[in-house]
Amino acid sequence: MSKIPEELRYTREHEWVRLEGDVATVGITDFAQDQLGEVIYVELPPAGRTFAAGATMAVVESVKAASDIYAPLEGEVLENNAKLIEEPGGLNRSPYGDGWLVKMRVANPAQAGALLTPEAYAAIAKE
Repeated sequence: MSKIPEELRYTREHEWVRLEGDVATVGITDFAQDQLGEVIYVELPPAGRTFAAGATMAVVESVKAASDIYAPLEGEVLENNAKLIEEPGGLNRSPYGDGWLVKMRVANPAQAGALLTPEAYAAIAKE
């Protein structure tokens, strides 16, 4: 079974969120990177770009497929993980650490209540 850290929240589309105040760090789960296989390309949004919750905000390509990454919450990108553009394999090695995708200022932190708990996400990842 893939790792599912207890301190994070999740989406049905296999993104994770670490919310600290109104700043969310977003990445893809260990399960997602495992399903994708070796990541070879990452396209990330620039700082300043805003997204509605559920909007496509990034693309991750692997040797198997290209996958859209969706904004888990409404907000503005503060920073993208430029290291992944140079070294996309960092996403496979450390999906919850150095492999984060973006940090965003969340428009409405209460939206995070709609994200999945680790237990709920584990049930989806098993399907």
